[in-house]
Amino acid sequence: MISHWQFVKLSAMTSQKHIFGLGQCSLDYIGIIGEFPQPDSKCEFTGLTVQGGGPVATALVALSRWGMKCSFCGVTGDDSFGKEIRDSLSRENVNTDRIAVRPQSSSQIAFIAAEQENSRRTIFWQRPTGHPLTPEEVDTGIIGASAMVHTDGLFIEAAIHAATAAKRMGIAVSVDAGTLRDGMLELARASDYFIASENFGRQLIGADDPESACRAIAQLGPRVAGITLGERGYAAYEGGRMIRKPAYKVKTVDTTGCGDVFHAGFIFGVLSGLDTEASLDIGAWAASRVSTMPGGRTGIPPLLELKTRLGIK
Repeated sequence: MISHWQFVKLSAMTSQKHIFGLGQCSLDYIGIIGEFPQPDSKCEFTGLTVQGGGPVATALVALSRWGMKCSFCGVTGDDSFGKEIRDSLSRENVNTDRIAVRPQSSSQIAFIAAEQENSRRTIFWQRPTGHPLTPEEVDTGIIGASAMVHTDGLFIEAAIHAATAAKRMGIAVSVDAGTLRDGMLELARASDYFIASENFGRQLIGADDPESACRAIAQLGPRVAGITLGERGYAAYEGGRMIRKPAYKVKTVDTTGCGDVFHAGFIFGVLSGLDTEASLDIGAWAASRVSTMPGGRTGIPPLLELKTRLGIK
């Protein structure tokens, strides 16, 4: 619980912060189903939702709604999907000037089947067919004017370049690590906050042991190493201390975007001057709110709800 004037101070701090995001952006088609079908069968879905997606892009949308200035660097094609991806970010006041639009190429799209009864989802996705983002296309000038760089490592060479430049300039680096791709451990070494998926943790140590995975990540250098665990909550390691918390209990509709907004909540807390445990709690709470609505952006809690969460009436 914080006082009104503390929140005013935090709001002033965060509204002046700029976040530079580099990574995936997508157009998501989400449908609600009862259970995933057997092959060679039909399955009815309901509640079709179409909205922008992608780990970094969605995190920036949340941070923009909460009063921060955000710029996104990524790749789309010159197709209609790409235009909608860019427009969806612009409508949220996320700067899109640094999106590389590849001519005669396709944008990233995803078809997502959300199983409401068991809180699972299956994602079918197509990566952008244009040339990956290159280090030369990363604007290090804007990185120098940012409070944090946030990346998912999809364009690994560009991500490492951005993180290394940020580190050199004393800018914090946050990583949303979904998959253990080539170069991700090098990216971890250049990061300050490295929060990975449950799948990443298993890939890293070969077992379902999130606390050991956190310790293994921490040995690479990040000051905070974490693993998100879906309905099991999260684990995080900082300065010799393990933090383990359960997930917030809600009626889940679709888990798309929960991890993305977990990172946004954590970043919001860190840049507001809150400690790691409080920042992780904001992330977990925000992620739980997202899961109550279809798609990764519909359920992002508004700033007023965030203020209520922080004890401001």
